[in-house]
Amino acid sequence: MAVHYNLQVSNARFSGHFVFALLCAPLLMGGACEKKANKPNDTGAMNALDHAGSGPSGDMTAEGPVDTTPLSGVELGKLEGSKAQLFYKLIGSLKSPCGKAHSLRTSYASDTTCKRAPFAVRYLVALLEDEATEAAAHDEYARKYEKTAQPVTFDVSKAPHIGTEDARIRLVEFFDYECPHCQQFKPQMEQVVSNKQGQVSLYFMMFPIESRHPESRSAAQAALAAHQLGKFKEMHDKLFEATPRHSHENVVAYAKALGLDPARFDKAYEDASSQVTSDLKQGETAGVESTPTLFFNDRKYEGPMHPKYIEMWIDEEVAVNR
Repeated sequence: MAVHYNLQVSNARFSGHFVFALLCAPLLMGGACEKKANKPNDTGAMNALDHAGSGPSGDMTAEGPVDTTPLSGVELGKLEGSKAQLFYKLIGSLKSPCGKAHSLRTSYASDTTCKRAPFAVRYLVALLEDEATEAAAHDEYARKYEKTAQPVTFDVSKAPHIGTEDARIRLVEFFDYECPHCQQFKPQMEQVVSNKQGQVSLYFMMFPIESRHPESRSAAQAALAAHQLGKFKEMHDKLFEATPRHSHENVVAYAKALGLDPARFDKAYEDASSQVTSDLKQGETAGVESTPTLFFNDRKYEGPMHPKYIEMWIDEEVAVNR
């Protein structure tokens, strides 16, 4: 049964992606709970700001004159001076979001068949408003519109979820109860589901990184056991609140506090082990290497891990694929 609930927003951007502050919104370095020790953070735009061709500020070398003709319906009130100039430079150099042989500017201004163009322009404006450098904005745009991830199929029939099963957008999150980044990301996703109620479903897939978090598998089994007994939300919240106290003794105590029968819970806890293993295998097959990892309609989500941007992806997909 689907559940709906709300929590406050926190700031996060993981796996080498951004951390967006809601008020001043600077772009900062993030982190993730990696499965492999000493794995280089090679995903996300921010790690490559100093790559060849970028200046010390993260801006690329200018090439030729920039067309600064305003775009009809595009509000740049928060972009002043060099940021507005950068916007015009990027819309003239970035590729069409519809795979056409022309620029984003042309797609927006004259290609009426490209339904993604207005969303792509708004996406770019949002990145620049949040202090993205030219290199970062370019990389994020490319990740969304030029480097389409391969689709993967997940069996979520036994996975706990929030939202309706027939939602237009299906989000699948692989996470670890002892990962601090997953803990920070939790209210972000709950806000998305609340804001996009009826359009989005969020499925929880267990990906305990036992090599780093010894009791994370116990927590995953406890969550699935509670799901079987109708108390997933309550146990889910408690496990994150109590991390890393997730031993068998601990989770049994949490189950009792939630009013669950200890014997039934223990049986469900043992039975859940196979599902945790299944979730792990599905994640590994899909290329999951860290937590949290999010999939958006069966493709790996490559955007900023923040409600603002996830919701922009949702709005675009709903509008384009009516």
